[in-house]
Amino acid sequence: MTSIITGDIINSRAHDTKDWLTQLKTELSTYGSTPKHWEIYRGDSFQLEVPPEEALKAAILIKASLKQFKTIDVRIAIGLGEKTYDADHITQANGSAFINSGECFEQLKKINMAIKSNRPEFDSAINIMLELALLTMNTWTPTSATLLKLAFTHPQANQMELAELTQSTQGNISQGLKRAGYDEIIKMIAYYSKNVML
Repeated sequence: MTSIITGDIINSRAHDTKDWLTQLKTELSTYGSTPKHWEIYRGDSFQLEVPPEEALKAAILIKASLKQFKTIDVRIAIGLGEKTYDADHITQANGSAFINSGECFEQLKKINMAIKSNRPEFDSAINIMLELALLTMNTWTPTSATLLKLAFTHPQANQMELAELTQSTQGNISQGLKRAGYDEIIKMIAYYSKNVML
C-alpha cells in the first residue's frame, strides 16, 4: 500500500513564484527525489508519493509551508491504495492509489483537503475531522503557519525551546499554537496514523 498526494496552488499568481516554489520544493524534497518520488508539473501542480501513515502529516506540512505566504493556499487530495505500475516519473506511475488521488482531487470544490481510500467508513470519519480542522487551518496567518511548521519539525522541543528558536516568549508560543489548532491537529494525525493501515 502507498499514498499519493496530488495538489495545486491556490492563487499561485498572487505571489512571486520564486518564493513559494522554493518553499514547495524544499518541503517535497524531504520525502525523496524528483521525478521519482515527487514532481511539479503545469507550473503549480504537484504529485508526491509518501508512506500511507505519513500522508496526512505531509499534506498538513505542505499547507503550512505555503500558508507562510499571505495570499497563497493549496488544494490537496490524498489517495490511498496500491501502486501497480512503477515509472521513473511519479506522474507516469499508476495503481489504485493514483486513481483514488485523482478522483479525490476532482471532487475538491468547497473543501481544499480530503482523503480517498478503498475503505469508505475510514474516509468518512477522517474527512469529517479534516473539514473541522480546515476551519482553523484555512485561516492560518503566516505567523501561525510558520509556528506550526516549526513545532511539527521539532517534535521533541518544548514551548520554551521553541520560544528560543523564534526569539519569542513561551506565552507567545503557547497562544500561537493554540490559535493554529496544534493540539487538535496532532490528535487527528494520531487517529489517522493508527487507523490507516488497519
